[in-house]
Amino acid sequence: MQLTTKVLGREIFFYHEIDSTQSEIWRRIENGSIINGSVVIADIQTQGKGTHGRIWHTDEPNNVTFSLYLQTECVPEKLEGLTVEIAQILVDILKKEYGIMLDIKEPNDIMYHQKKIGGILTESKVHLETVKFLVVGIGINTNKMHFTSDIENIATSIQKEFGIEVDRDKVIIEFCNQFEEVIQRRING
Repeated sequence: MQLTTKVLGREIFFYHEIDSTQSEIWRRIENGSIINGSVVIADIQTQGKGTHGRIWHTDEPNNVTFSLYLQTECVPEKLEGLTVEIAQILVDILKKEYGIMLDIKEPNDIMYHQKKIGGILTESKVHLETVKFLVVGIGINTNKMHFTSDIENIATSIQKEFGIEVDRDKVIIEFCNQFEEVIQRRING
């Protein structure tokens, strides 16, 4: 599996432990140390971001946990429904590579039997009716086995449900390859 993108994933930052991949992208934006297409990957997140200010628990290594930065320069309408499309790309990759069937709970959750396996956080910067850039955070419980009591009845992982070990790098590379095509089609279409 090779990265075939022109922009996305051409600069990758990997952290064994970080507060949040999403927060790291925003810090890099603020201090001007990011290029278009940057991806931040982490093994452990101490304060992973979910939607509505929730925490995304990433306290075990080798799960799919990353954020990306992509300059878009387009009208907001071109990005409507993007989060669901991101979820669909991920579900399709996991089906094709591992033969597992997951569901999407719109707009941003990846589910298995009513339990959350993954989530997507899509943020953007809009200026003068133009979406300048996207910051997309993706978390998928691929290898997580231990869940705290507050989430054990509502969250699960691929390893726990299917006994399959997912190759994080393969999923991220394939996602970047497909997502760049989707964004280009939306912006230029």
